[in-house]
Amino acid sequence: MSELTTPHSQRWWKEAVAYQIYPRSFKDSNGDGIGDLNGITDKLDYLQQLGIDLIWICPMYRSPNDDNGYDISDYHAIMDEFGTMADFDRLLDAVHARGMRLILDLVVNHTSDEHPWFLESRASRDNPKRDWYIWRDGRNGAEPNNWESIFNGSAWEYDDATGQYFMHLFSRRQPDLNWENHQMRQAVYDMMRWWLDKGIDGFRIDAIAHMKKEPTLADVPNPDKLPYAPSMVSHLNYDGLLDYVDDICREVFNRYDIVTVGEMNGLDAAHAEEWVGEHRQRLNMVFQFEHVRLWEPEAGLRPDPLTLKRIFTGWQEALEGKGWNALYVENHDVTRIVSRWGDTERHWRESATCIAAMWFLMQGTPFIYQGQEIGMTNMRFTSLDEFDDVSAHNKARELARQGMSEAEILAYLNRTGRDNSRTPMQWDASPYAGFSTHQPWLPVNPNYEMINVESQLYDSHSVLNFHREMIRLRKRETALVYGRYALLLAAHPQIYAYSRTWQGERILVLCNLSGKHALWPEAELSLRGAISLLANMEEGEDAYRLRPWEARVYKCHN
Repeated sequence: MSELTTPHSQRWWKEAVAYQIYPRSFKDSNGDGIGDLNGITDKLDYLQQLGIDLIWICPMYRSPNDDNGYDISDYHAIMDEFGTMADFDRLLDAVHARGMRLILDLVVNHTSDEHPWFLESRASRDNPKRDWYIWRDGRNGAEPNNWESIFNGSAWEYDDATGQYFMHLFSRRQPDLNWENHQMRQAVYDMMRWWLDKGIDGFRIDAIAHMKKEPTLADVPNPDKLPYAPSMVSHLNYDGLLDYVDDICREVFNRYDIVTVGEMNGLDAAHAEEWVGEHRQRLNMVFQFEHVRLWEPEAGLRPDPLTLKRIFTGWQEALEGKGWNALYVENHDVTRIVSRWGDTERHWRESATCIAAMWFLMQGTPFIYQGQEIGMTNMRFTSLDEFDDVSAHNKARELARQGMSEAEILAYLNRTGRDNSRTPMQWDASPYAGFSTHQPWLPVNPNYEMINVESQLYDSHSVLNFHREMIRLRKRETALVYGRYALLLAAHPQIYAYSRTWQGERILVLCNLSGKHALWPEAELSLRGAISLLANMEEGEDAYRLRPWEARVYKCHN
């Protein structure tokens, strides 16, 4: 049997359906307007009934919240706003009691500037932990090099006390750890083991692509012509990064029955097997960014279906029989998918469910982001003051310096801001959407009275129940887990169609990713003898004609 047709090994995390929780926005249990761990525990039955097997929780560690928890000041403590370690232990036990598993965000490219390690590192140039972070002298009265932060501005911050600059690829309050330092690595590994010994089921590794830096920290030439932020080519998937990954896996990950998912910006499908090839025993999956880049404002509101097909098919084919995909189209760092790729004005339900079928039924472990299962949409912020995200504030200042008006900046951030995906979860039509009894930390989307969990629970045609049916279908049909993916109707400008084939069974997925009717000739794709498994609309008169945003799933026998 050739390498391309080698069947995948069967693992629990391949068969799982995952759900990402942004704890600050999921459910407030104590009425302070901020989501917390007990709020997550209160909603575990909802997640179980949805069909979720694996929960990923964004950082809930102690943090000054410069970047909403991704700036960690104590890896072994819980943020006061979220509860206590006893609350976490109860949550973990409750997850496991329901047969589900839980993974945490592992943020080790950087810490908070309030972390004890950094406070020691900053204390003096000869402190034993000085080299745990990246410090450099200035150059001609300026920063050590011309690298820019991913959150805009310089990647360097001057420290008056010691007269040097420290590197921060993200916020100025998120100093980067120096992964060349082996003592620092061992301290991080001890922390990882502490959590794994507590019983968590794995990690999503934040910003893993940035941990290795170009050793000489040389300037980047002609930054305006680079495809990313100016310095990212020198700290994005840089040569030698996999040596760090091998060390982590050898020292920690491979000693536990866990799942690991790397946030992997800058990785293309051609090199994916190096990271998740099963024989390499590195990471289990990566969150790739190729389709995420279609959220850029220049890409327009609805990407070309042909582009989507090219990107997703490239990843499906690259890892067939070799490694495993992590499937997602929405998370805490990007805007709501139905607002970006769908049609919230004329076909909200249809486009939300059609997009869902398109990505969810491919080969890989699907990750649903909170609120995606009810079709939550982007917020319409009315003032720059309403934005919370540090990157939004930095971007606003940059655009203002470029001469953009406040109204133009507001429109830009409404299209692109990460706060769109962080508005409170819409549970019901009561005040504050049932998220809290107190005004939340971020405004609730005004459409919560129409779009909420309670209103969709008993509506058989709702976005929520379509997701339930999809999840049940995936659990029932092995072909939708391990079956080989094959693109169909490759040149069709509207329809994304593919098959999943496993042991003589073939499942067809057809999605019209447009607001117009779409037809195809029977000679190109026949539905004779096909049995309908799932659809987001009642059956139409013409089997070879898809209505706007129509999705259908069929079973065929080869």
